[in-house]
Amino acid sequence: MHGRGYGTPGFGPAFTPPIIQQLLIANVAVFMVQALFPAFSDFAALSPREVWQRGWLWQPFTYMWMHGGLGHLLMNLFVLWMFGSQMAMAWGPRRFLRYYLVCGVGAGAIIATVPYVLVGLGIAPAYTLAIPTVGASGAIYGLLLAYSLTWPDRTIMLIFPPVAFRAIWLIPILFFTTILFGGGNVSHVGHLGGVLVGWLYLRHEGGGAAQQPLFTWEQLKYRWRRYRMRRRLRAVQYQEWEAKRREHDRRYH
Repeated sequence: MHGRGYGTPGFGPAFTPPIIQQLLIANVAVFMVQALFPAFSDFAALSPREVWQRGWLWQPFTYMWMHGGLGHLLMNLFVLWMFGSQMAMAWGPRRFLRYYLVCGVGAGAIIATVPYVLVGLGIAPAYTLAIPTVGASGAIYGLLLAYSLTWPDRTIMLIFPPVAFRAIWLIPILFFTTILFGGGNVSHVGHLGGVLVGWLYLRHEGGGAAQQPLFTWEQLKYRWRRYRMRRRLRAVQYQEWEAKRREHDRRYH
């Protein structure tokens, strides 16, 4: 799915740190509890109404260990293993776990709060306050943000469709594909919340594992200028190629 960097393409990390193994086991264990005790979901899934009206303040933490099905679980665990392993090796287990939990819980707090704002503004109906949310996606999106900012020039290669792109575009592409193909059961607020909390956390800490600068207005302008320069260069190269082709055609025809 992605290159390991340093000019060596590969599938997945070369090593799975113990903290990643423990997170994988914890998520699988909670999923088994869900299957054996369905009532556990009513207690641990995140519902805005239960958080703010009943005082169930543990839900912004417990929801991130639960999943809506086997496919949901496997996808999140795959991304956690694929990208989290390298972040954990770069950061160390304590810093990685702290960041993972902050992104997940922070996204949970946003999921619990935004519906009240939307209902208060008349944008969303009142029943949305009772819709439960589960999944580690808030923490996962925060993790992907840290990866893309730490190694922005690393190449990501999707299996399907077979598209390659730089890691800095990972979050925008995921948001686009999720909105386009994710269906109505995807918590876009949770995904965006994980990215927002992760960005604020990294901004406060001052950078990623490799001390890469985070997004700033100057950096965005620089990337835009570089993108335009590359397009102009390609246009010039294409014009030169066309001129050579026409000259070749005149000589042989």
